[in-house]
Amino acid sequence: MTALPVPVLEEAFIPELPHYYRGKVRENYDLADGRRILISSDRLSAFDRILTSIPDKGRVLTQTARYWFEATADICPNHVFAYPDPNVVIGKRLDILPVEIVVRGYLAGTTGTSLLTLYKKGERNMYGLTLPDGLRDNEKLPTPVITPTSKAFDGGHDEPLSPADIIGQGLLTQEQWETLSKYALALFARGQDMAAKQGLILVDTKYEFGTDADGTIILADEIHTPDSSRYWIADSYDEAFRTGGRPKSFDKDFIRSWVVERCDPYKDDIPTIPAELIEETAAVYRRAFEMITGTDFVGATGEEPVLARIRRNLAPFFDAA
Repeated sequence: MTALPVPVLEEAFIPELPHYYRGKVRENYDLADGRRILISSDRLSAFDRILTSIPDKGRVLTQTARYWFEATADICPNHVFAYPDPNVVIGKRLDILPVEIVVRGYLAGTTGTSLLTLYKKGERNMYGLTLPDGLRDNEKLPTPVITPTSKAFDGGHDEPLSPADIIGQGLLTQEQWETLSKYALALFARGQDMAAKQGLILVDTKYEFGTDADGTIILADEIHTPDSSRYWIADSYDEAFRTGGRPKSFDKDFIRSWVVERCDPYKDDIPTIPAELIEETAAVYRRAFEMITGTDFVGATGEEPVLARIRRNLAPFFDAA
């Protein structure tokens, strides 16, 4: 019997739901009672545009975040109310705080705001931290550190911040900063401990927090997913560090690399991406879920369109405008 092709969720517009907002990857609906419906599509976003859709990607991210939200609920409150569908979370609508909290356990990264990039430029004082000379690429830091950045809501670029900047610019109060710092470091410690049991190193991650109507700080968005975090395969680290190589990780960048080799992704039309490349990326996401959680991934079967299934599971909310 021929297996049905795995369906993809390219968009999730449901006209019966109110107050629709489309993000790059998620579709959002705000209910009158203060809840928000967040639907994770399978869209792959890079270079400020949508490149393609990856089968099961939205399901992987939603279920990986669920695993971590449930495993860290004792550390800090999070936005989750319910999961009516594998691609959907019902959360509390929040006012997102204007600081993105990145926690790093290693001198790693490739972005302009990463510790390694800045360190290799000769900077030793950054984010309110002072690093010594002589550190090597991918070296473990003595203790995890927070490297906060401004959150660019208008499409601008994130900028490094120190705690003094955050307080001085009025982005957060002293109390809010202390609360966020405490939560972030505790979440990261829990993440590293649990990842180690699965043979993984949680290298760095970003957290997004918001406040509810009472001003309570609440963890939002996603946590410790393959998209928000860097993981290394633990048994590859020692040899890679000794030889100056890069530890093995969940390499999801096949498509990004393929596109960059063939065009300017910020200006040109994106060429048709081969189906085998899309499936290779989907396999990485599925494998990442299984390695992170230690459980088998159960994907969409193809027997029912993903959007039809989501509509069916969200029907109880159609009258919640």
